[in-house]
Amino acid sequence: MKSFIVFALFVAAAVAAPVSSDADAQILRNDVDNIGVDGYNYAVETSNGISVQEQGQLKNVGSENEAIEVRGQYSYTGPDGVVYSVSYVANEDGFQPQGAHLPVA
Repeated sequence: MKSFIVFALFVAAAVAAPVSSDADAQILRNDVDNIGVDGYNYAVETSNGISVQEQGQLKNVGSENEAIEVRGQYSYTGPDGVVYSVSYVANEDGFQPQGAHLPVA
């Protein structure tokens, strides 16, 4: 669920961005594998350099510590021409992003 919220925020930010050549971007790759209770994978790439990949899997199945763990990454070119990449894990410990441009606690 957390990954969906992150993805929805990413899409909302992209939609709210000023109209530019990104409006003509094409989807180059859209792979989705929803394998039910065993997990899921998806990957999307666009012609303007946006890339998103994510996998989710249930951990500790059947125990009281059962939880979904999501791992993924996304990258895009910012208005300054720099490619920004973020990798993340989302699990019972929360959303944990990492990227060269992100502050470290």
